[in-house]
Amino acid sequence: MSSGTFVDSSTEGAAATPSLEAAPIDPALREATRKSLEAAMRELIRQQTGEGYWCAELEGDSILQSEYILLKWVIEQEDDPKLEKIANYLRKQQRASDGAWIQYPGAKPDISATTKSYFALKLMGDDINAPHMVKARELILSLGGAEKCNTYTKFFLAALGQMHYDNVPAVPPEMVLLPKWFYFHLDKVSAWSRTMIMPLSIVSSYRPVRQLPEPMGIMELYTNHDYLHRPLLEIDKKLVSWKNLFYAADRGLKILEKIKLTPLRRKAIKQIEEWIIERTDHPHSDGLGAIFPGMVYIIIAFRCLGYNLDDTPVRNAMEELGRLMIEDGDDIRLQPCFSPIWDTGIAAYAMTETGMTASSNQALSKAVDWLVSKECREVVGDWKNNVNHEVPPSGWYFEFNNAYYPDVDDTAMVAMALHRAANGTAPHAAEAAKRGIDWIFAMQNEDGGWAAFDRTISRPILEHIPFADHNAIQDPSCPDITGRTLECLGHHGFSPDDPRVVKAVNFIRFEQEPEGCWFGRWGVNYIYGTWQVVCGLDRIGIDMSQDWIQKAGLWLRSIQKPDGSFGESADSYEDLSTKGQGPSTASQTAWAVMAMMSIYGPSDPGVMRGLNWLIETQLQADDPESGDRAGSWREDWFTGTGFPRVFYLRYHLYRLYFPVMAMGRWLSAVDKK
Repeated sequence: MSSGTFVDSSTEGAAATPSLEAAPIDPALREATRKSLEAAMRELIRQQTGEGYWCAELEGDSILQSEYILLKWVIEQEDDPKLEKIANYLRKQQRASDGAWIQYPGAKPDISATTKSYFALKLMGDDINAPHMVKARELILSLGGAEKCNTYTKFFLAALGQMHYDNVPAVPPEMVLLPKWFYFHLDKVSAWSRTMIMPLSIVSSYRPVRQLPEPMGIMELYTNHDYLHRPLLEIDKKLVSWKNLFYAADRGLKILEKIKLTPLRRKAIKQIEEWIIERTDHPHSDGLGAIFPGMVYIIIAFRCLGYNLDDTPVRNAMEELGRLMIEDGDDIRLQPCFSPIWDTGIAAYAMTETGMTASSNQALSKAVDWLVSKECREVVGDWKNNVNHEVPPSGWYFEFNNAYYPDVDDTAMVAMALHRAANGTAPHAAEAAKRGIDWIFAMQNEDGGWAAFDRTISRPILEHIPFADHNAIQDPSCPDITGRTLECLGHHGFSPDDPRVVKAVNFIRFEQEPEGCWFGRWGVNYIYGTWQVVCGLDRIGIDMSQDWIQKAGLWLRSIQKPDGSFGESADSYEDLSTKGQGPSTASQTAWAVMAMMSIYGPSDPGVMRGLNWLIETQLQADDPESGDRAGSWREDWFTGTGFPRVFYLRYHLYRLYFPVMAMGRWLSAVDKK
């Protein structure tokens, strides 16, 4: 390690500021918490696989099903017998009240998701006069018609002859040939955007179209039928704006394409093809980015390039998509990806909060060995292009195999778990964690914060690129990852006066919201961000009595419900007046309890009320409706975030290992008293 004093702090934390309302610890609450924790631990260990990892279902929304069906029609494989079961599940995802397909329970209608679902079901033979189709169609028209869909939906519509490609923002392959210093170089966009942009640039160049018989089309979903025949991209009402500049550039690109004035296109496409092949190489990768969108788009791109369906790259991509399927009776649903390293890192860390170590617990020992085996030491990924000093490859990714894309969040989570689990008795784990720390420091941004996949800076102009309407073209520093990283560094003995820590804390202070909370980029939302930040500040040794931190505690107090629980809907990403408001969930209550404990200590009444709610709502018997087992919690809401305002996630282990973490941490703190 470079600067900073390195000590073993696996069992020590910064002293919490006493609450003004501190109360004696009720022995009955302590005993009830212990019993609840034991039941939750039994269920958590039951879900561990024989190899030592955890990997629960990762649930997304309807676009996973609809896009898979549309993909199969684009590549003329609509006779796949699995499609009927996928369509069955897609029908069940429709909201009966308004006919919408939505991003998360309780969300407003999503015109792109609804259009894709309607189109997919129509292709599968659903009668457009059936009540569910009528409702969906009326809703789409009321929202402005299919022409209002996002870019990624438009690619599917154009590929099936339902929209003119001139109305789909151009994704020029020549971007890969831009010099490194160029503002729009692909190293400067988010890693997940690269995995979508690269294959889509091939699709954008080749413009494949499968012409469907007119009755199978969706002309009934348009308010302006000219969209089928000529370009109608909307411009900004301001005369001069970045949006208008980019739209003008888009129009110019399409003119150049029509007159075939693209001399570098063949070279660019060849470079992209090689880039994709390299990043889908087995065994280091489970598909491009190991996520659903990249897998889907490369199949269409490979077909454009002349690959047959039985050629290895296409066959591998189809098999990887197939592995994301969960068959349940007459239904099949798809996951956006797998989450084994994330689930295992959090589960292992939660176990260490109960006092377990790798030497004292076999389940934790197996988890540690599996995590160590997944460190990225053989492949140098895209991250290398943006670091400013040499660092050996390390880090952890999210999925089973995605070696080109380790990320800071997973790495910090795993490094914490390994360090605490090792506890001086598992040197291989401690050494892996230290390598991860070195890699994390190389990824710190100039503003002091950390992003997910790259060392980068914020470039807001990129948000105006026409194909960037997925709201995630960038991967800037975010408070939640920075907070988790500080927590990790605190466990590894770094002090608050380390210059890198000082920069990170300054970033966090700058990002604090007026109410005292922090934005959650990767979890819903301000409860998540505030939990990550506060616990990170506490662990690194920041004085928690400072006014700006106490302000976060007051915000948490203000949103706690009378029954002691917490909940926040993803609505807060669009409606700031709903910060910290939403249905109660076990995961968010656990986050808030841990944050309040860092500020006020374990004897704070709000902390104990939150714990009591977790105890009272824990399942005492198996729940056949949800499939949850005794010892866990029922949680139907989405508390994970993929792309804010675009795609959300329901992690099926969040409702279990986060309460374990909170209860274990509280009992450890109480026992020390």
